[in-house]
Amino acid sequence: MAISVGSKVPSATLQKKTAEGVQQVTTDDLFKGKKVVVFAVPGAFTPTCSAKHLPGFVQNAAALKGKGVDTIACISVNDAFVMEAWGKDQKADGKVEMLADGSAAFAKALGLDLDLTARGMGVRAKRFAMIVEDGTVKQLLVEPNPGELVESSAENVLSKL
Repeated sequence: MAISVGSKVPSATLQKKTAEGVQQVTTDDLFKGKKVVVFAVPGAFTPTCSAKHLPGFVQNAAALKGKGVDTIACISVNDAFVMEAWGKDQKADGKVEMLADGSAAFAKALGLDLDLTARGMGVRAKRFAMIVEDGTVKQLLVEPNPGELVESSAENVLSKL
């Protein structure tokens, strides 16, 4: 069963590549005492994710933060090195935290995993966005089709704040 509005975000550990190496980021630390917009994509460097999803959050970062958002985080079932490279490619530094869910553990804990094994991509995250306040989901916007971007777009998230 997927997470829902009003639920607490499950505890999980994500990874982030920094100058010091790969750092562990717990969801408890990510969400505690903050308003966070977190969005997930099926894969870094994939068409919709690179052309629209991440760029929308990069372009709207100031507007989102102007609505009281402390952190904007992008999560994908990729490793921390890929997420770092994708963030640099998309000029996300200082705007969007690029977090890796390499084994899809967080996506599975949310109940928002997507099995793309038949397409050679393994288990991924569904395309979604959440507004989380102090660890509680306030908005959950899941795309019915992973190739589309409507519900979880930065513009739609901004309209929900």
